Amino acid sequence: MDQTHSYNGSLTAEQFLFYEIRIAAKFYIEGITIEEAVEKIKKDNLFQYPTERQVSRLARACYKRLDALGNEQLIHELAFAPTEIAKQINLYAMMRYNWLVWEFMIGVIGEKYRNQDFSFSRKDINAFFTRLQAQDDSVNAWSENTISKIKSVLIRVLIETGYLDNLRDTTLNPVLLCEELEDGIKTNNDFDALPAFNYFR
Repeated sequence: MDQTHSYNGSLTAEQFLFYEIRIAAKFYIEGITIEEAVEKIKKDNLFQYPTERQVSRLARACYKRLDALGNEQLIHELAFAPTEIAKQINLYAMMRYNWLVWEFMIGVIGEKYRNQDFSFSRKDINAFFTRLQAQDDSVNAWSENTISKIKSVLIRVLIETGYLDNLRDTTLNPVLLCEELEDGIKTNNDFDALPAFNYFR
C-alpha cells in the first residue's frame, strides 16, 4: 500500500461513518465534486445531523477514504452491497486512509488470527499504543484524552464489523472475508492486509 506512514488523530472525530460513506460513495460514483456533494448533503440534510457544523468535514473525510480505496469496484460495492459486505469494505477504506488503523488491524488483530489467539482485551489495545508512543514522537505528543478517544473508536469499529459482539466482549469472532473485498484487496496488491480479515494464503 502506498502510504506516507504518518499518524494522525483524525479518528477522534471521523469514526466509522458507515451511513455517511454510503451516501458519499453514490455521489463519488456519479463524478460529483466534494463541494457539490457537501451542498447536496446540507440542502437535503442527508447525514441527518442536528446542525450543519460537521457536514463539510465528515463528507470530506468520506471522499478521502474513497480516494484511498483506489478501486472503482470496491467503491461501487461500498455504495450498493449488503450492509455486512459494505461495512467490511469501509474498514479496509479506513485502513488505507489511516495508517494507525492499518497498523492496528494488521499488527494486533491480524496477528491474533495468525496465532489462533481469539482473546482480546484493553490490554492488547493499550500495548499497541504504548508501542506507538515509544516509536513515534507525534503519537507521544497526543493527549491522554485523544488516545482514549481513538481507543474507543477502534473498539467500536471492531463491534461494527463483527469482530466483537459488544463493548465487554473479550473474544474475537472468526470473521470471514467477503469475496468482493478479497478480490479488491488482491487487485490493489494489498496482500499484507489479508490477515486483518482472518485470511491467510
